[in-house]
Amino acid sequence: MTSKTRKKSHIGRIVLLCLLAALLIFGAVFSHFGGLGPGECADTEAFAFYAKDVSELVLPEHTRIVALGEATHGNKEFQQLKRTVFQNLTERYGIRAFCLEGDYAGCEMVNRYIHGGKGSAEEAAAAIGFGIYRTEEMADLIRWMREYNETAAEGEDLIFYGFDMQRSNMDYACLKETAAKAGIDTSELEQLWNAETESFLESATPEEKASAVTKIKEQFDPSDTAGIHAADILLQNIAIFEEYNAGRNPVGMRDRFMADNILWILGQEEARGYECIFISAHNGHVEQKGSYDMENKVMGNLLADAIGEDAYYVTGTDFRKATVNLPLQSGKRITHTFYSHDPLANAAKECGYEMCWLDFSAMSEESPLYPAVHDYCWMGSLGDSYNALFMSFVPMSYRIYRSPAITYDSMIYVSEAHPTVILEEPNH
Repeated sequence: MTSKTRKKSHIGRIVLLCLLAALLIFGAVFSHFGGLGPGECADTEAFAFYAKDVSELVLPEHTRIVALGEATHGNKEFQQLKRTVFQNLTERYGIRAFCLEGDYAGCEMVNRYIHGGKGSAEEAAAAIGFGIYRTEEMADLIRWMREYNETAAEGEDLIFYGFDMQRSNMDYACLKETAAKAGIDTSELEQLWNAETESFLESATPEEKASAVTKIKEQFDPSDTAGIHAADILLQNIAIFEEYNAGRNPVGMRDRFMADNILWILGQEEARGYECIFISAHNGHVEQKGSYDMENKVMGNLLADAIGEDAYYVTGTDFRKATVNLPLQSGKRITHTFYSHDPLANAAKECGYEMCWLDFSAMSEESPLYPAVHDYCWMGSLGDSYNALFMSFVPMSYRIYRSPAITYDSMIYVSEAHPTVILEEPNH
């Protein structure tokens, strides 16, 4: 090989190494930001003009359901907002019902605690049945609700409701308890239950389970709304897990059930003399126009249909940067940082806000911010699952493309969200 050939080969290797280094840098930047940087920024001057403190959140007249969404399940700020917003609504609007995307029976255990029950706020948070709520932020909310009830006048107490139905063992125990109080025999249902595994027998068919629960339900006095609802929750649970066991994803069914349960809660509160309730769930469930497909609307859309769009008020949330607590398939939890590429969240950061509220109805059509809140843009959206490779290189796996003003009535923006710390399960 001549010296000239060796020189060309050497230059070629250098060029190849430079290209490889550039590719690695590109990959690192893309993986970190989910793109080549944090994304576009909305007009900061207009954003600063309309941005307000979260405590200034106001409700339109005739609101019957107030919904607060959360962009992730694994950040402290979104869990803290549950108390911040609910306390504001309690003090300013007299709302007394806190309703959570948590198991109905588990949340009933929290409700007992805030009405003077034994244990601690941390144990009550763990009783909800979802690890994402086993946090100091949720315990703080529960602690405040208990303290509030200690001095509340009769009939003005706060109530903690759940509207999910995914914990079979809790829902089974709840129905057994309410049936026992009503003097209703549950032996047929008990024969289908494995006490050791705290689950239905594998040999029990969905039809057998539903039949046993329905027989119990039909024996409750019509005035025993709690007993009837406990039966309905277990029936929902049976239907949901029939879909799971068949390899189907029952997202539409679950949202319909959750909407039905919220309407039941609204009826309970109206019977107490309260016309409005507060609900908290993931952003994806509370969207007022959202749907999974042509046949399945999300919970918020169903609620808006049921009570009227003017009576359903929803505030979504988003982040610019979020380091999120997420579970691996092994069960171990890790943290990972994400950027939403939301131009409004970027504007919040540029304006110096750690957190702020934007009321879309207050915005003039002449404002330079108006197009930004009505056009479609990226927003952050994470559930309680994690795939390192996929989520590092496919930003759409943790973002959604929505029009903020079509999806929500207002939004709360967090510039940097920090991970929750999941508390150890209490010893029993």
